[in-house]
Amino acid sequence: MQPSAILFLILLITVLSYIFEQVLDFINLRAHRKDIPDDIALFYDRNKYVKSIDYHREQTRFGFITAAFGFSLSLLMLIFGGFGMLDTWLRPFFQEDIVLALVFFGILVLTSDILTLPFQWHSTFVIEEKFGFNKTTAKTFIVDKLKGYMLGALIGGSLMAALIYLIKTIGPTFWIWFGGIAAIIVLLINMFYTSLFLPLFNKLTPLPDGELKSAIESFAARINFPLDNIFVMDGSRRSAKANAFFSGIGRKKKIVLYDTLINNHSQAELVAVLAHEVGHFKKKHVVWSYVFSMLQIFFMLFILSLMVFNRNLSLSLGGSQQAIHLNLLAFAILFTPFSGITGLLMSIVSRKNEYEADAYARENYSGEALANALKKLSVDSLSNLYPHPWYVFFHYSHPPLLRRLEAIQS
Repeated sequence: MQPSAILFLILLITVLSYIFEQVLDFINLRAHRKDIPDDIALFYDRNKYVKSIDYHREQTRFGFITAAFGFSLSLLMLIFGGFGMLDTWLRPFFQEDIVLALVFFGILVLTSDILTLPFQWHSTFVIEEKFGFNKTTAKTFIVDKLKGYMLGALIGGSLMAALIYLIKTIGPTFWIWFGGIAAIIVLLINMFYTSLFLPLFNKLTPLPDGELKSAIESFAARINFPLDNIFVMDGSRRSAKANAFFSGIGRKKKIVLYDTLINNHSQAELVAVLAHEVGHFKKKHVVWSYVFSMLQIFFMLFILSLMVFNRNLSLSLGGSQQAIHLNLLAFAILFTPFSGITGLLMSIVSRKNEYEADAYARENYSGEALANALKKLSVDSLSNLYPHPWYVFFHYSHPPLLRRLEAIQS
């Protein structure tokens, strides 16, 4: 394909993707129901339900603004060859391809983040604050940004450098080698997330001895779950929302509870939430998720190997010569329909896994306690009880609350 035809295809994909996402957001916004059935009102206060509608409406409407801003910037950069201009400006200063690519993407990421900083600030300190969720201070917000930049530069920069090095030295078969590297990196992150990465942003403290710890250890022993440590995370430092998860691969598992979860739930509900997480482990969802992710990555890299040496990709973005980093950027846009399909399949599998984990918790601990925990989590986070089915189909990794409750009760 000629550069002009490739650019047209890139613009078409960009525009259609934007329109598709905005339509989904719009129909989901219109799906909100003012009425609340009596059985739902038993656990969802009517005033708080109305508040949840207001919360999602404000989030969605603000999302329209941020999406329009990002879309406009991308469209202008594509139409006027902004990416190619940046490549041309940088070439006199950086002769080595790897360094040039790192600086190129570094400038794009940093500039994009700075331009959208007012939107991020408004979301955190206005919308989340207004509805009682935000606990983040300005200092924490800035420090988190700086830490994120450093971590992104370290991990993302290393992977980008390795990718370009393999493309230049090995050629079309680079995708096999880099896929292996990506598989190892993802595995290591899963293994050491709690011990290395999470402490950079949050404080983890061992769960004190007491009834809750004894109940968790007793349940883990009964179902033969290889529990190593139980930690409490200071989630309240940033948000009033709650969560729980376990991490680790192999025989050593660490359970992490948000302090907000502990403060708002009974002992039975907390153990039920953990039983759900254990269900993912027992059903081997974690393993299969890793396998599917790797298949997705290898597929993407294989398609990339067919396109990364195409000079016309660089020219379509306004470049004056072939550049690997321009080709990577063009590929990322052209691959959007495929990534959308694979992401959709992953979401379908994820929702199935959530039902199975709920069933495990019901069968091995208590369906009633799990249902009560899910109700509290939904109310406390002002979740949307009636999302549009199409929005759920394309975006939800978890089934909506009412569907989960029906499955648990059945």
